Amino acid sequence: MKRRQHSVAPFLAGVVVGLVLAAGGGVALAAGNVDAAYQKLRVFSQVLTYVQQSYVDEVDGDELVYDAVVGMLSGLDPHTVFMRPAEYEKLREDTVGEFGGLGIEVGVAGDVIQVEVVHADSPGAHAGLRPGDRILAVDSESLRGQPIEASVRLMRGLPGTRVVLTVERKGWERPRDIPLVRRQVRVPSVDLEDLGDGVAYVRVRAFQERTDFELSKALAQVRRGAKAAGRELPAGLVLDLRDNPGGLLDEGVRVADRFLADGIIVTTKGRNPRNTEVENARPDGTEPEYPMVVLVNDGTASASEIVAGALQDHHRAAVVGTRTFGKGSVQTLFGLDDGAGLKLTIARYFTPSGRSIQDVGVEPDLAVRPADELPAGLKGADRAKRDPQIAAALDALRRGPKNLARGQKGG
Repeated sequence: MKRRQHSVAPFLAGVVVGLVLAAGGGVALAAGNVDAAYQKLRVFSQVLTYVQQSYVDEVDGDELVYDAVVGMLSGLDPHTVFMRPAEYEKLREDTVGEFGGLGIEVGVAGDVIQVEVVHADSPGAHAGLRPGDRILAVDSESLRGQPIEASVRLMRGLPGTRVVLTVERKGWERPRDIPLVRRQVRVPSVDLEDLGDGVAYVRVRAFQERTDFELSKALAQVRRGAKAAGRELPAGLVLDLRDNPGGLLDEGVRVADRFLADGIIVTTKGRNPRNTEVENARPDGTEPEYPMVVLVNDGTASASEIVAGALQDHHRAAVVGTRTFGKGSVQTLFGLDDGAGLKLTIARYFTPSGRSIQDVGVEPDLAVRPADELPAGLKGADRAKRDPQIAAALDALRRGPKNLARGQKGG
């Protein structure tokens, strides 16, 4: 397995959307700027005191400070954000991939929440939940019209605590209340399926702490399957990065490195020279040169764009789908004393050819529109038949993905 050391000191278990890790130490100011900074802080302190003492209604001092910090950052780029303690904890859960939950993945169907994936050996699986089930309420609180983030928060909680889902299923006369007990859940970031004819399908949901490790296990299984079928190599690989919002920058680099033997993967450039870095591929642990297609869409962002851009620039894989999101910046997360967090943009990244993805994204080699709607729970060959982008990827593998000319148009 390839090993890579990053020059940025680790602070916590993980951060999202192209984040690098940072120690939450003190901030150094140039000597000439110290007095000016504290002059402004005195003004802020005066205003805070006046509001707390004299405003017509009673106000929460913590919220006043938090709102002031949000206002201070509002003039910067949209990816620099302040997170209250609960938001910061949720960010850590998402990136580590562990939390107290039910082991299900949900989406929005109309104005209700629908189960899309039930992970094996999870509370949801043991309770008999299925893809396509509609969750109407959590502990009698209706989810109809609720944002999906709020619905997920209601389902998560401390391991060992009880929750009751009101579930509607096709074929049932009426909704049923299903009790579950939350437990510590690790959501895998990599899924593997067989599309038939020796072609493997690997979906990377996000770049979490163990994504490269999970991918290495999946690819080893793909190679074993090829040998068992009498093939020296897999007939092809479809790497699905659609709706992958990014994640840990180092994990994205490691994933790209698995398919490249040499050359630049990504260059990050920041105002501070310490935030300028070139990541290069290494020959050890590189996958064999089997045909490969990467699927992308407008939900493919940040670290997943690094992977798609690197494989495209090195002509290792054809990119199929729609233009990606266009988030070409890197954030560092600082933990603050009261449990809040600051996500700060420190650099922009560039693909091996020098392209900046910021606001423009990665253009696919073969543009293919997505299906208007796909049934929940599709797997393998059924998925390939119903998903036009996967069908186009299989066609590209048959024709030879390296022969695709950038900018071709598909159906």
